[in-house]
Amino acid sequence: MTTTEAGAPAPSEGAEAVMTDHDHGVHGYHHQKDEHLKRLRRIEGQIRGLQRMVDEDVYCIDILTQVSASTKALQSFALQLLDEHLRHCVADAALKGGTEIDAKVEEATKAIARLLRT
Repeated sequence: MTTTEAGAPAPSEGAEAVMTDHDHGVHGYHHQKDEHLKRLRRIEGQIRGLQRMVDEDVYCIDILTQVSASTKALQSFALQLLDEHLRHCVADAALKGGTEIDAKVEEATKAIARLLRT
């Protein structure tokens, strides 16, 4: 077995440090960023529609129906983002092992809990 200058064992032959997109600052949503921005602009339009409805004194139930649609759109976006986080960031931590996986799972669990409270 060989050692490095610091006295630590050298990596085994053929073993390499696992490098992923995450190491280069690429987030899980990066590959669908344009689609996400398009979706968020659509949701923004729904919210502006709510403002217009209130300004035009539209019937309460009609406004509430639009609120429900906007809320569902945001929830759907949040679930997609969570899915990408699990597949990218949490999976990346699992590949690398160590304590980072525990931190990522705890972070995701807390995010899920926040989503369930809304």
